[in-house]
Amino acid sequence: MSSQIFRSVSRATRSIISSASKQKSSLLSGRSASAAAAISYKGVLPALASFGRDSSGNTSSTWIAGAFMLPAAAYMVQDQEAHAAEMERTFIAIKPDGVQRGLISEIISRFERKGFKLVAIKLVIPSKSFAQQHYHDLKERPFFNGLCDFLSSGPVLAMVWEGEGVIKYGRKLIGATDPQKSEPGTIRGDLAVGVGRNIIHGSDGPETAKDEISLWFKPEELTSYISNQEKWVYGVN
Repeated sequence: MSSQIFRSVSRATRSIISSASKQKSSLLSGRSASAAAAISYKGVLPALASFGRDSSGNTSSTWIAGAFMLPAAAYMVQDQEAHAAEMERTFIAIKPDGVQRGLISEIISRFERKGFKLVAIKLVIPSKSFAQQHYHDLKERPFFNGLCDFLSSGPVLAMVWEGEGVIKYGRKLIGATDPQKSEPGTIRGDLAVGVGRNIIHGSDGPETAKDEISLWFKPEELTSYISNQEKWVYGVN
């Protein structure tokens, strides 16, 4: 609902600005023209000069800013939503053994150091039926019941991470399912020993990521924002 309001307001604002520009274009100085143009750039809102003639026929200017604060916010939200749409998202969960061993900060720091962005996080104890939903694709495997028992045995740190190639590279950061086959430097290779206690789960593909994110998180629990470090992670020199 809020995004619809923002889109409606921003469309109305663009219409107002466009109309005003046509009527007053001959009166805009270089500085004020730049200020007016900047309103549609990255959600930045300078004071906007509205030019006209007063009752005496002299050119006058009225500076308005407050009235455009909401449209500016709409532009910012739209920019952030568009930016998020270009990025990939994956579901990552620290399993009960990882939580109980105090590895939360260690695991999060590895994703952060890589340059990925955390956009959702919560600590939950899933029910057995919820665990069965999560592992539904493994229900025919003999270890399915034990897997679900373990996932529902304690707190799980559920997260959504965002970034370019985060699904594929997130799996590389995690390592092979069997820690004994994981390379040193990976999370499982460094921090786990047995396959039954491999401390972390990560989506294995785009469709899986989409399904797992929607299973563990409500839409309103996901955030969209631009991190200050992104220009240093993705910027072109």
